[in-house]
Amino acid sequence: MLVTLAVSRVSADIILMGAVLVLLLTGVLKPAEAFIGFANPGVITVAVLYVVAAGLNETGAVQWIAHNLLGRPKSIRGAYTRLTFPVGGLSAFLNNTTVVAMMMPAVQDWAARLRIPASKLLIPLSYMAILGGTATLIGTSTNLVVDGLLQSQRNVSMSIFEISAIGVPLMIAGALFLVLFGNKLLPNRAGALEQLKSAREYAVEFVVDSSGPIPGKSIATAGLRNLTHGYLAEIQREDQLITGVGPDTVLNTGDKLMFIGDPRCAIELRKTRGLSPSAGDVGKLDVNHYQRRLVEVVIGPDFAGLGKAIRESRFRSRYQAVVLSISRGGNRQTGKIGDIELRVGDALLLETSTDFVEQYRFRRDFMLVSPINDESPANFRKAPMAIAILAVMILLNALGLVDVIVAALLAAGAMLATGCLAVGKVRRYIDMQVIIVIAASFALGTAMEKTGAASTLASSLLGIGGGHWSALAGVYVSTMLCTELLTNNAAAVLMFPIAMGVADQSGANFMPFAIVVMIAASTSFIVPIGYQTNLMVMSPGGYRFMDFVRIGVPMSILTGAISLALIPLIWPL
Repeated sequence: MLVTLAVSRVSADIILMGAVLVLLLTGVLKPAEAFIGFANPGVITVAVLYVVAAGLNETGAVQWIAHNLLGRPKSIRGAYTRLTFPVGGLSAFLNNTTVVAMMMPAVQDWAARLRIPASKLLIPLSYMAILGGTATLIGTSTNLVVDGLLQSQRNVSMSIFEISAIGVPLMIAGALFLVLFGNKLLPNRAGALEQLKSAREYAVEFVVDSSGPIPGKSIATAGLRNLTHGYLAEIQREDQLITGVGPDTVLNTGDKLMFIGDPRCAIELRKTRGLSPSAGDVGKLDVNHYQRRLVEVVIGPDFAGLGKAIRESRFRSRYQAVVLSISRGGNRQTGKIGDIELRVGDALLLETSTDFVEQYRFRRDFMLVSPINDESPANFRKAPMAIAILAVMILLNALGLVDVIVAALLAAGAMLATGCLAVGKVRRYIDMQVIIVIAASFALGTAMEKTGAASTLASSLLGIGGGHWSALAGVYVSTMLCTELLTNNAAAVLMFPIAMGVADQSGANFMPFAIVVMIAASTSFIVPIGYQTNLMVMSPGGYRFMDFVRIGVPMSILTGAISLALIPLIWPL
């Protein structure tokens, strides 16, 4: 199984379930033992926390926090400072894979605005998400898996902040390392984000909301000066038209802002809290907020409203879609959208429902129907609610009122009950591949214990000699090497019985060995395949294998030294 994971392209969940099947067929495990991982509280908690994170994603809470914290630093070290601590803080309470998935587009856009190569920022994003995950019990699935093993085998249940004594120092040390050495060790390389400019240019109009944070701020302060996919061309303020807009222009409530750019400009603006499309029909669109999408269409010869103005064609009522902008021959069309007559070949940028693409993809009304993205615009109104739910979840466990799994279930239910997340989207956000890998890993750990393999390997580690601390260091290094070649959760489950065997045979306290497995399995920096967040940033950052080795080796040495120095002090051997 280890060799197949290391050299094969077959997905990890298939390989691990295949290994479980072999153990079943050979009689090593009984069915109840093989599938015990699917009933483990740690595994269930991981699945439930995906739902909590989904609520934060759908409401734009993470983007909202990121926009307020990232800002516009004046140096590369300032950028690292602005990036590392917020990412680490978010990852302490959200699954680190989820944090990277939600933050990566924002960081790429931020890098483009600051004119910093994304390759300078995406590995730090991954590393800080990993380190932030060690700061609390719910920060990463690995912590929850080890906690689940402790509950089932040692009858010990950890609180949410029990590992903060080691995780917070690791997070701070990692952030300082990146601030001081990140720019020197990371490459200056173009990533996948740098694309050719779109041939279609649109003009999209947004209005400044009174309830948002933008009124009274300048264009630069509001983050509208250096957009990635467009620019602010003019402002309509009551009867006054302001052109040649400068960065110090202060924005007022009700200002209509005209942006020019490619189709992705509308997506970028849709993620900006305090801006709403000014097309009057957007508010009349009879589609729930979470079911809306941005779609690009090209008018076909059988379109019913050819030669008519959009208003006369009853476009909104006919297609349940609102036209945000029109491009003709690659050039944006000016004037009031409702008064523009539609022709064959016109490209329209629409806000519509999720099923529009499937409904009209093969109809001759349009020659082309293309979704701009697969995400509904963030519902920022509910972002404070989602953040409050997360805070209550943390408090309930931190105060010892309920277990982690109960707090997570309550938070997930609250996300659904308050509309922060639609019930129909729950399955889409739960990563079943991760759940299967973790659950199958439990079966392999059980087999190692049952057959005596764990005890044999533990004896081999103790044979190195040198006392309890040397045994602890041996478990740390073995787990670190294991996680670089496998997945973090598989490494944790496979090394846990070995670590417990080492502790029992040496007469040491088992807790520091459990914490060492938890930390070493999570802190994978050297090999991109060792941790999912490293793989996620590899292509967008344009990274090569050796880029991770160059910065990952010193990062691993730093985290290993701090862990082996502090863990025996916090949890005596």
